Amino acid sequence: MKKTRRIIQVLVLLITPFIIAGCEADILEQPPGDAVTAEEFFNTGADLEAYTNDLYAVLPTKSVYIDDSDSDNILGVSAGERLRGARIVPTDRGSGGWSWGYLRRINYFLENYDRVDDPGATAKYSGIARFFRAYFYFEKVKRFGDVPWYSEVINQDDEELLTKARDSRELVMDSIMADIDYAIENIPAEKELNRITKYTALILKARIALHEGTFRKYHGLDDYERFIEESSSAAKELMDSGAYTLYTSGGEEQAYLDLFAMENQNTTETILAVDYEFGLRTHDLAYRMTAPTQGRWGLTKELVNSYLMTDGTPFTNQSGYETLSFYEEMQNRDPRLTQTTAGPDFATYGSQDPEPVDLDITRTGYRVIKGLPPKGPQWGSGGSFNDVILFRYAEALLIYAEAKAEIGTLTQGDLDMSINKLRDRVGLPHLNMAEANANPDPYQESLYENIEGPNKGVILEIRRERRVEMVNEGLRWDDLMRWKEGNKVEKPIRGIYFSELGAHDFNNDGNFDVYVHDGDTSGAPDEVTSTININERPLTEGNSGNLLLFEGGSFDENRDYYYPIPMEDLELNDNLEQNPGW
Repeated sequence: MKKTRRIIQVLVLLITPFIIAGCEADILEQPPGDAVTAEEFFNTGADLEAYTNDLYAVLPTKSVYIDDSDSDNILGVSAGERLRGARIVPTDRGSGGWSWGYLRRINYFLENYDRVDDPGATAKYSGIARFFRAYFYFEKVKRFGDVPWYSEVINQDDEELLTKARDSRELVMDSIMADIDYAIENIPAEKELNRITKYTALILKARIALHEGTFRKYHGLDDYERFIEESSSAAKELMDSGAYTLYTSGGEEQAYLDLFAMENQNTTETILAVDYEFGLRTHDLAYRMTAPTQGRWGLTKELVNSYLMTDGTPFTNQSGYETLSFYEEMQNRDPRLTQTTAGPDFATYGSQDPEPVDLDITRTGYRVIKGLPPKGPQWGSGGSFNDVILFRYAEALLIYAEAKAEIGTLTQGDLDMSINKLRDRVGLPHLNMAEANANPDPYQESLYENIEGPNKGVILEIRRERRVEMVNEGLRWDDLMRWKEGNKVEKPIRGIYFSELGAHDFNNDGNFDVYVHDGDTSGAPDEVTSTININERPLTEGNSGNLLLFEGGSFDENRDYYYPIPMEDLELNDNLEQNPGW
């Protein structure tokens, strides 16, 4: 009977926040009806662990591998609303990201955890809770800028708190940094693939501080140096710990591909991953990559152009690079290119047999294969169970180099312990700081308009490295926002180049793979496996050129770096003000 009662108490405590979160419109007005349960429940370290297990719902899951399809990296079936400039002010209270349910769960824990007389457990799990609060508020600041800071559970009669104005960015960010510092100090330095550890807190701090520091720098806000320095320090602490290294098993032509396609992650490079298991928890990412009616994801031509040659020179330095055939442009490139998109000799993961060219499942012609598991049941709807990486060591190396470059303290030694480790993994020559700054790449300069100063060339190269290393991991839109490069969404998105209508050989084996036509396929050779109708996917020059898939959206520099607050929230709280321009 006692055991049954205990189980019921646990369920009540864990289910109550879910019920409340299902009514987001009223989340800040809920009475603390579970106070009695708290007295009965918060008794042991196991209780604290059980509660914080519920807080992992704050983190994203498969969405990190979807977000880039609404950026200048990847295009899917159609351009998303933020690319088109089609975002609108939401109506319903608590919609559009202005929701606070998870925060109540976190604050409820932080008000009650110290009932437990177990110093080790209270330190660890309060650290984990504050990690989640830092993460929660970081997402809010990225989306809305100034937001109200709540560090306590709001009672129904707390009129002042319920109707408070937004707090300053300074207050909220300082509070976030205090939370993540507390997490670093109190969570043990363990390697746990699916659990928050000191190392997860370090990489999150590095990510938060880099974003805030560079956002402030490029948007003309004060005190950016402090955050950038905090970012490089957190990344360096993680690097110096020796806990992680880059995953290199399989060599230059395989390791990067393996890292994302493997069924079960390991802790060589991966700091935190979402665990998926056959028959228990699955996702649909492979289906989105392979079904012609689903994602149809494809790398943009601009991204493909950004991959270096194997000798370390820019692909765009070649005369006539714009009109190279698919086979030609894929030769002698950074190995990550054909471990991210299907190259001329593409075979599915774990197979040696080349796959037929299939351009029906990719809008741009550059099919996404990063994170694609072996062909078979995992390609079915909801059939995938390869783990999804949320944080990995490579990001720490990129953060460290970027932070040092942006603050003006970067050295060649810094590059050698960061960017050049990533290049070593794929056998590329090292980035030389002096050469990069003396000769900034004109193509990369055309992509980023706001970089100035003596480190311009090396910052461009670090951004190139970040883009190709982290593509399709959900960071690109945030990068554009913090660098104040939102106007990139106004540029057309192009795909693969075709010299003319007719048949094309994609893998240089003497057989035709693709037939480009204007509605008449009668002349297509029998061996063709894909067709492109230019009435549906036009070419830039009429009967030749790159696939022109999106002519560019609109981006209001005075408005679109933030999202709008829902109308009902503004109506119910006179102290809230809408973001500028909305």
